[in-house]
Amino acid sequence: MINPLLAFATSYARARVQFLEGAATAGMAIQSHNHPLAGRDGETLAMDTALDGSPDDGCLLIVSSACHGVEGFCGSGVQVFAAHDAEWRAHAKAAGVAVLYIHALNPHGFSHLRRVTHENVDLNRNFHDFRQPLPVNPAYEELHSALVPAEWPPTADTEARIAHYIGQHGLNRYQAAVSQGQHHHPDGLFYGGIAPTWSNLTLRQVLRQHAQTARHIAWIDLHTGLGPSGLGERIFAGRDDVDAMRRARAWWGGDGQTPVTSIYDGTSTSTRLTGLMCGAVYEECPQAEYTGIAMEYGALPLLEMLNALRGDHWLHQHPGAPADLRTAIQRRMKEAFYVDTDEWRAQVVVQARQAMFQAVDGLRRRCASV
Repeated sequence: MINPLLAFATSYARARVQFLEGAATAGMAIQSHNHPLAGRDGETLAMDTALDGSPDDGCLLIVSSACHGVEGFCGSGVQVFAAHDAEWRAHAKAAGVAVLYIHALNPHGFSHLRRVTHENVDLNRNFHDFRQPLPVNPAYEELHSALVPAEWPPTADTEARIAHYIGQHGLNRYQAAVSQGQHHHPDGLFYGGIAPTWSNLTLRQVLRQHAQTARHIAWIDLHTGLGPSGLGERIFAGRDDVDAMRRARAWWGGDGQTPVTSIYDGTSTSTRLTGLMCGAVYEECPQAEYTGIAMEYGALPLLEMLNALRGDHWLHQHPGAPADLRTAIQRRMKEAFYVDTDEWRAQVVVQARQAMFQAVDGLRRRCASV
């Protein structure tokens, strides 16, 4: 086991090196799926996987990071720590559970300090059947020009429009309007796209390769950005299914000590979303019973986080912005999704490690009962 504080990196490139070194030292089977573009500093980008054990035994736990790019600083740290955690690895092995680590689902966003993919798509809104009509979000339409204004910082009139909307409808309605997902503004926030992204297609390839022999699949997808700073909210990640929700709460709920929330019953800090990434596991691994959560760690308050995203999207539309403004926007983006303190990092590792042990125990019981 390494000091948990040393598992976290200051850049995507360093995070990738630490993950690959840790997985190799542990003797895991590693594969890399290279991204078509280079990183911010010219480095190779990739979705890397490391498999610890064999899913042919029937039980597989997936632990993934950087679905939302810049959030990968947190998730990568958890994965690197796990690769060096002999007690954790022995526990999973004794339970007959294989663990698949997927590092940097969205490596482009991770490297460039953006939440979205290189297509400007929110990966966790991109899993649709694009042959069918896409969801419509009329509330976002009303707000788009204020959310991504013509100038940054925004004018007082622009901010007054947003304040008026919140005053009329409340903060929860504002969060839902902005973050639910939308498909009509490619330059906008939480854009779900009109076709599968590279990350979408590559993740499906990974699932087909590593998860099609598993009878039971658990998935912990590591996120940041919502909720109180340092608190790892366990958010049910699956279809609106009573049995799956019951399993998730039995596995991860800790008899009420670590509750599992849901976007379907209004208990989560997240609003109800469309195009969720977990949809891929149902489509690519129909043979398996699936149970999953998103582990969501807070950093900044909600409005500050959303404003950081607004600035990032404005900057993407204005590549000639002054260097000092660019630096300030990118610094705020990282602060919105990663708290650079030892206390926050320790909280992240402790809670994620607990959730991973809980997942293995839940899978073990499930496999033994079948």
